[in-house]
Amino acid sequence: MPSPLTFHALETAVAEGDIDTVLVCFTDMQGRLMGKRFHAANFIEHGHKETHCCNYLLATDQEMATPDGYAATSWAQGYGDYVMQPDLNTLRPVPWLAGTAMVLCDVLDHHTHKPVPHDPRAILKGQVARAEAMGLTPMMASELEFFLFEKGFDELRKGGYRDLEPFSGYNQDYHILQTTKEEDVMRPIRNHLFAAGIPVENTKGEAETGQGELNIRYADALSCADHHTIAKHAVKEIAWQAGRAVTFLPKWRADKVGSSSHLHQSLWKGDTPVFRDPDGPHGMSATMQSFMAGQLKYAADLTFFLAPYVNSYKRFMKGTFAPTKAAWSVDNRTAGFRVCGDGTAAVRVECRIGGSDLNPYLAQAALLAAGLAGIEEKLPLPSETAGDVYAAKEAPEIPQTLRAAIETLRGSAMLKDALGADVVAHYTRCAEVEQEAFDAAVTDWEIARGFERA
Repeated sequence: MPSPLTFHALETAVAEGDIDTVLVCFTDMQGRLMGKRFHAANFIEHGHKETHCCNYLLATDQEMATPDGYAATSWAQGYGDYVMQPDLNTLRPVPWLAGTAMVLCDVLDHHTHKPVPHDPRAILKGQVARAEAMGLTPMMASELEFFLFEKGFDELRKGGYRDLEPFSGYNQDYHILQTTKEEDVMRPIRNHLFAAGIPVENTKGEAETGQGELNIRYADALSCADHHTIAKHAVKEIAWQAGRAVTFLPKWRADKVGSSSHLHQSLWKGDTPVFRDPDGPHGMSATMQSFMAGQLKYAADLTFFLAPYVNSYKRFMKGTFAPTKAAWSVDNRTAGFRVCGDGTAAVRVECRIGGSDLNPYLAQAALLAAGLAGIEEKLPLPSETAGDVYAAKEAPEIPQTLRAAIETLRGSAMLKDALGADVVAHYTRCAEVEQEAFDAAVTDWEIARGFERA
């Protein structure tokens, strides 16, 4: 597997004229890469130490508007700076862009140089540190599902996103012939990401017209989130270069299956998988059972971090492989939490609740917080829900709307304890902004339904 670029190798590549640009990036609340393009010589000279950005970048919505209500920054406070401190361990080439490298940053307070508490990467680092204090290393893998369209981003935007034709004409789940037709996009995605040090395993057709999936090998939790973020960005750029568009919107059309982002989780001590106990039920250790019990208990609390927008909740529908219940089951795709690899050293829990729009740092941090709380509280694992979990009346439902998820997030004592009350308040406001924007919108559905008949 290619390694991320070392600083010495970058110096050599710049001196030889192979790299002239360094993308210096961090991840915002929405999971997007934000930052600057440095001339490589300037980055080597001093930009690798730190650079700066406006602190509104961790208090915007998807439109980059600056809504009020955030304690961390506001018009009244003048929107000052944050420090972007490159993590040189993330330095890597960007093979799909000529002469370009990339580095991810941690976001620090401009005056104290301490981590900004609501920075998504800092939030995940905090939960990883919490696990490490317990002698545990969280390992995770994410799946990225998305739709590929015939036309490009600019053409679709100018047309008001009305002429949306998926590239495939039929369900292409595991379909080799149909996915061969997409190889002008999917092959560069696999190869460029691999060359960038992202341990890509495969791509495949998913269970809808034009839907694909990218799978990346498991890694430590922070690396997993880094890989997810870079890969999602790369998929968009590589599709754009091919004159196509992709969407990670969880539900782009009512009659189409939605896109998810399943998160596989396990805990390790060194090279030993802590979740494995050959004598336990389904090969699960007591630690794994309590970890899962914590995620079941607090599933409603953390749903916002798995489903952060109004559209996210349109995906939760019976018979679409998107779960609606906070229940666990062995190798059962109707459950919110699926035990995979039962009876083997690879036994793990897959959270199936998250949509393709989640921010991986926030989602993984929230899941870790709940799982570690389960271990600390020594929670017993509820009984398995077998069969069609959609029909299991006794299984608790996850919040079915963003409005409901806002309230469970706002009132979560567990998350306030794990992430900090200020962080929970910050992301509660983020959720409120999304809900307020939707509440103020007039949709095509309303007009078509009531224009004449109202």
